[in-house]
Amino acid sequence: MGFEEFDVFVIGTGTAGKSVAKECVAEGLRVAIADNREFGGTCANRGCDPKKVLVGLTEILDRAEKMKGHGITKMPEFSWKDLMEFKKTFTSAVPAATEKDMKKLGIKMYHQSPKFLDETTLSVEGKTVTAKKIVIATGNRAFELPIPGRELPIISDDFLELEELPESIIFIGAGYIGMEFAHIAARCGVDVTVIDGESRPLNNFDEDMVKHLQDASEEIGIKFIFDAEVTEVEKLQTNYRVKAIRKGKKVEIKAKLVVNAAGRVPSIEDLDLEKGNVEYSKRGITVNEHLQNPGNKNVYACGDVSDSEGLPLTPLSSQEARIVAANILNKDRAKKVDFPPQPSVVFTLPNLASVGMNEKEAKEKGYNFKVEQKLAPKWFNAKRINDAYYAYKILVDKDNGLVLGAHLVGPEAGEMVNMFVMAMCGKLPCETLKGMIFSYPSWASDIKAMV
Repeated sequence: MGFEEFDVFVIGTGTAGKSVAKECVAEGLRVAIADNREFGGTCANRGCDPKKVLVGLTEILDRAEKMKGHGITKMPEFSWKDLMEFKKTFTSAVPAATEKDMKKLGIKMYHQSPKFLDETTLSVEGKTVTAKKIVIATGNRAFELPIPGRELPIISDDFLELEELPESIIFIGAGYIGMEFAHIAARCGVDVTVIDGESRPLNNFDEDMVKHLQDASEEIGIKFIFDAEVTEVEKLQTNYRVKAIRKGKKVEIKAKLVVNAAGRVPSIEDLDLEKGNVEYSKRGITVNEHLQNPGNKNVYACGDVSDSEGLPLTPLSSQEARIVAANILNKDRAKKVDFPPQPSVVFTLPNLASVGMNEKEAKEKGYNFKVEQKLAPKWFNAKRINDAYYAYKILVDKDNGLVLGAHLVGPEAGEMVNMFVMAMCGKLPCETLKGMIFSYPSWASDIKAMV
């Protein structure tokens, strides 16, 4: 058995892991990195990026559908196969390019999930390695349904590799993944049903804005079954059957394909964390304000796998990586987590976007605030593309005029929310926003009327 020593050993090659490894090796440290999947992480290989490529087609279909009779006389034809080939131009080169980059920098690479042997020792690829600092950046994985037939549904990774779309799909889960992929499938002509144990989709988002999205979803043919606990998935001769209990009654639905979109959990089960005295929770690796594990001070965690206040989003992974690297290298920059307002977007059509507090949170924290809220399909930007789903809810602090939270639904809500992020980070009062000159007619110009 071989034996190697490193200054830093990073587990995970996504945005967070890569960033820490690159910065540490640039400072002359001996660095290793490991991954049990293709190098490059979830976002680039099987997450945000390829998903948004598929959304690009549905944006065209959605726009054309809404402009029928207003200039569009025939819907465009599309090829799922061609779309998937286009998607591959974004993903296929990622693993090899990531490895080439790592090799050039002198980072030692392992293609297996390491296991802790003690606080500073790991076993990987039949070798024993020691490291002064170990960084866990393994991200999240799909939640495994605790029901009979759990192996039958595919997950989002598989959906992104489908060679052709089936006639019908059942999505188990109405969160980010379920809603985004349901919209892609429905707009491509699939008969879609979404089933969830909650009473509505996207429980973490503003209820009023979600209602608009639900209405838009039903308008394109998506069927919802809420308050339903899925109990079993069965394979039939040509279909799959999903069984559930809803309000004490049995529910059964059939489709050609079932997708497990029930959420994601920390990818930590293969690490033998107990042997390394690494503390963890259901939300991931336990960390302090330095993103350091309290049980094993040699261990840091960043990205989706860290149980921090950061949302499981790629931009937050980058922020956390900078903090971890600063602590390891004793850099003269922020070494504690202090997250700015974190925007979150569901890339359905319309988009659903949010940043800052909701009404409940603002009340609990004792703010004296007002709510600016409106459904605005007659505003120029929505009306010119015949879009009925354009709405906002903005929370404004009455005492200083600052934006406390912004909740949007609309064709470009994912971009518009960034304007509110800038306003909140810059502590710009609403009167200052109203006094700014924006290009017109642009979506961004509408925020002046929203505050």
